[in-house]
Amino acid sequence: MNPALYVLIVCSALLAYYLIRRFRSERFEHKPFPMEWERIINANVPIYKKLPVALKVQLRQLIKRFMQKKQFHGCAGLVITDEIRLTIAAEACLLLLNRPTNEYYYLQHILVYPAAYVAKQKGSNEHGIVEELQRSLAGESWTQGKVILSWDDVMKGSRNFTDGHNVVLHEFAHQLDQESGSANGAPLLGPNSSYQSWAQTLSHEFEKLRHASAGGLHTVLDYYGATNPAEFFAVATETFFEKPDALKHRHPALFNELKKFYAVDPSEWHR
Repeated sequence: MNPALYVLIVCSALLAYYLIRRFRSERFEHKPFPMEWERIINANVPIYKKLPVALKVQLRQLIKRFMQKKQFHGCAGLVITDEIRLTIAAEACLLLLNRPTNEYYYLQHILVYPAAYVAKQKGSNEHGIVEELQRSLAGESWTQGKVILSWDDVMKGSRNFTDGHNVVLHEFAHQLDQESGSANGAPLLGPNSSYQSWAQTLSHEFEKLRHASAGGLHTVLDYYGATNPAEFFAVATETFFEKPDALKHRHPALFNELKKFYAVDPSEWHR
């Protein structure tokens, strides 16, 4: 076959594939949000009921696009259902409200285990020697386009939206962080945020949490956030959405930075 003709055929096929996918996507987005989906989200993500109407409408559109673009995989015998997909999608998309978003563009696969799973990770033992350790995990966020979640922990986090622990918010905050090229607690900021103010505030608050953790002092932020700046951002995100009043009262500068970044005020949802 003539090389030029072959290239033309391949390009035409790719264009047709793209146009068909785009047509199906646009048609799907304009369909009404299924009532069964609404029922599942109301049952599994109670904070959804408290959102203003405009945010509910926006969230439903984000959920539809998320459901269409991301691939879910059941692990250890778990069968993926609409309930699993919707619950994860609803919480993940809370982080995208009111913001210019590529809808976690680099994320392709979401792996879901029935409960906490064992993973091998490199770490230091009590003698400071680096070795491969086995840890029980509720979730992970990888730069290679994957998020791994424990369904049991997803449900615990979604149904109790006031304890500051939410594995979906945590791991998807990591995904936002990783969009800047690495997980370092410095995601791509929007036009309302200043990188200088962000760096100063989060660095200061990170050091305060490290001090509180070392001294066993009471804090609204989980000690796990003292691990490194990336974990601090993820823990701060959980706290911002689940314990906004406490965060605003005890860490007003941090609350304001997160409010500018996420473009919402979750304290209005918890009243």
